[in-house]
Amino acid sequence: MPLSEHEQRLFDQIERSLAEDPKFASAVRASDPRFHARRRLLVAAFVILVGLALVVLGTVSSNTPLGVAGFVVMLGSAAFAMQSRRKGNAPADLHAVGGTASRRTRQTRKAGFIDRLEDRWRQRPEGHR
Repeated sequence: MPLSEHEQRLFDQIERSLAEDPKFASAVRASDPRFHARRRLLVAAFVILVGLALVVLGTVSSNTPLGVAGFVVMLGSAAFAMQSRRKGNAPADLHAVGGTASRRTRQTRKAGFIDRLEDRWRQRPEGHR
């Protein structure tokens, strides 16, 4: 439903006043799971590069345990990055800033392959058997 002209002006005014409040912006950013997930992805990328450097150093110096350790570091960091990416895609919970009220969104379980096939079977046209 579109907003009236008066409501749109009020909405713009509220938006400008919130944008000018750095405390509010930092509180909203701190509660955003995408912000934390992005930071964890950057840390994981850096650790992957460190692991790659250890693999190269182990190969150049013919030090097999160092190369294996670098590979394990890269593997662990990649797993951490994938976990962080999944957490970053989760829907954000809404919290009142500076208050105690909160509303949690209900998270639905992702449908598995069999569930999706069963849904497709139930929704098929009746003429196609």
